[in-house]
This record gives sequence, structure tokens and C-alpha cells, in this order.
Amino acid sequence: MVFNSYTFVVFFAIILVLHNLPFSWTVKKINLLLASYLFYALWNPPFILLLWLSTVVDFYMAKLISLEQRHTRRKLLLTVSLVLNLGMLSYFKYGGFLLENFTALLSAMGIAFQAAKPDIILPVGISFYTFVTLSYTLDVYRRKFAPSLRFSISPCSLRTFRTW
Repeated sequence: MVFNSYTFVVFFAIILVLHNLPFSWTVKKINLLLASYLFYALWNPPFILLLWLSTVVDFYMAKLISLEQRHTRRKLLLTVSLVLNLGMLSYFKYGGFLLENFTALLSAMGIAFQAAKPDIILPVGISFYTFVTLSYTLDVYRRKFAPSLRFSISPCSLRTFRTW
């Protein structure tokens, strides 16, 4: 769904009306979360799995980091989050670039290597949601924020928790 379509206008109007009805703040947050996921999935449904994976991993890594007292174990849990999130970002955003340069490097060394042309589609907003969920995990790691107690919050509003 694109912003300049009639479908988006109708979708936005429905969400706006639902959001302004006299529901509790929790219901409004769930409404916005589901609408956000639906909007993202309507562009390319399989990419919603990346968003969910990032959200789930960072939610649980932050929770485990906050419970862990040993510094090396906390650092290992943070590393899991960093590797997964930055790995996904690197693959989708820089995969073609890295493959191209790797091929050029081998060619310069006299090695004939012809890689298959990658057909990588860049998910919309991957940099944004990757860095938002990572900033949440990093803030919990630095003990700036406590982790969320419930899994009912979108990754974009993760920074609204009570402080330590």
C-alpha cells in the first residue's frame, strides 16, 4: 500500500476513527500496533517476519540482559542481539554491494569467480526499526531503562518504559 493511493486514505481514515473512539490507552496502542503491522505486511507480507523476529529477539535479549548479573554473560546476550539485527540489515542493505566487491577483489587477485546476481529486495524501513529495537536493547544493557514487562508494545514505542 502506498501513501498516495485511495486504499491508504481509506485505511488511514478507519484507523484514525478507531483511535479517536473512547477506548482505553491499551486498546488504542494495540489498534495502532496491529494497523502498523497490517500496513507493513500489505507492502510485502514475508517481510513482516523480519520485523517480528527483530522485535521478539530484542524483547527477550533485553529481559535476559536485565536479569543477568555477570558482565560477560550480559555482553554475550547483547552480542546475540547485535549480530542478528545488524546481520539482517547488512544482508538486505549491503549484500549486493559486499558480493560485488568480493568478486572484484578475487578478480584483482587473478581468481575468476562469477557469483549469481543477488535478487535482494530491501525491506521498507529496515534501518529504522533495526536501530530502534537495538537502541532499546542497548539502553537496557546500559541500565538506562528497565525492560518491558509485557510483550504487547510495538518496537517503535519501546523507549517509553520506566527508568531504573
